[in-house]
Amino acid sequence: MIRRKAAYFRNSLDLRDKVQVKVLRKRLRLSEAQFADTIRKSGNSIAALTKEAATPKV
Repeated sequence: MIRRKAAYFRNSLDLRDKVQVKVLRKRLRLSEAQFADTIRKSGNSIAALTKEAATPKV
């Protein structure tokens, strides 16, 4: 049975895709806990995640 791979939006993160999550987390240099917290705050938009990760934590 041949299945088509689902088309994803380029600017949003698919949290079910482990490769996407791993690549983005490593690119942003965040731990798993920091990455999960950032996702809770900003959602699944890659631009918003990058912006939130760039802001200094107090």
